[in-house]
Amino acid sequence: MVDLSRTIIAKSDQLNADDLLGGPITVKVQAVKEGNSDQPVAILYEGCNGKPFYPCKSMRRVLVNVWGKNGTDYAGKSMTLYRDPNVKFGGIMVGGIRISHMTGLEKDMPMALQVTKGSKKLFTVKPLRVQQEQQVAQQDPWAPWVQKWVKALSEAPTLESLEILTSNAKYRDGLEKLKGRNDARGQELQAIASKRAAELSEVAAQPEDDMVPA
Repeated sequence: MVDLSRTIIAKSDQLNADDLLGGPITVKVQAVKEGNSDQPVAILYEGCNGKPFYPCKSMRRVLVNVWGKNGTDYAGKSMTLYRDPNVKFGGIMVGGIRISHMTGLEKDMPMALQVTKGSKKLFTVKPLRVQQEQQVAQQDPWAPWVQKWVKALSEAPTLESLEILTSNAKYRDGLEKLKGRNDARGQELQAIASKRAAELSEVAAQPEDDMVPA
C-alpha cells in the first residue's frame, strides 16, 4: 500500500490538525516541556520527529483532569488524537486537535469544557487500550480511500474538475457511508472541497492584466 497521508503532512515545527486528515493517531508520551506564551505546553511523543503536540487550553484541562497536574508523570502514557473539523479560529472553520482516548481510565470520563465565554460543552474522553487501538488503526479500511480523495480534492486544478470530482458516484457513496458510521472524515472531505472551491473562485475572479506594454 502507498501511504499518501505522509505526502500531505504540513511543513511545521508542531503537529497540526491537517496532519490528522488521514485519521486519528495514538501516541506514547516521551516528555512534557514548557512551550511559549501562546502555547505553554509542548508534548513530545514517540516518532514525533521534532513536531510536538501543543494542546490548546481545553485539551490541557482534559489532561489535568485525567492524568493530573504534574506533566513529568505523563511520560509513558498514551492518548489518541484526532482532527475536529468544527474548531473555529477567527470565525473560520480551520479544524483543531482533540483527544478522544487516554490510558489510565477505567470508564468514560465526561467533563464540561468552556467553548466560548459563558458557554460550555460536554466533552467525553474514553479509556485507551493501547494494543487494541493500534490494531484498529492499522486495520482501518477507510484510510487509503480518504487519503486518495484528500489529495484529489485539494489539488483540483479548476472549478470544473472539482465539480466532476464531487459529483463522482463513488465519492458521494463514500460520503454517505462515512456519515452512516458517524465518521468525521466525511465532513473533513466536504470542508476540503469547499476550501478548494473558494480558492479557485478567487483566482477566477481576478481580472486579467490587459494593459499593453509600453
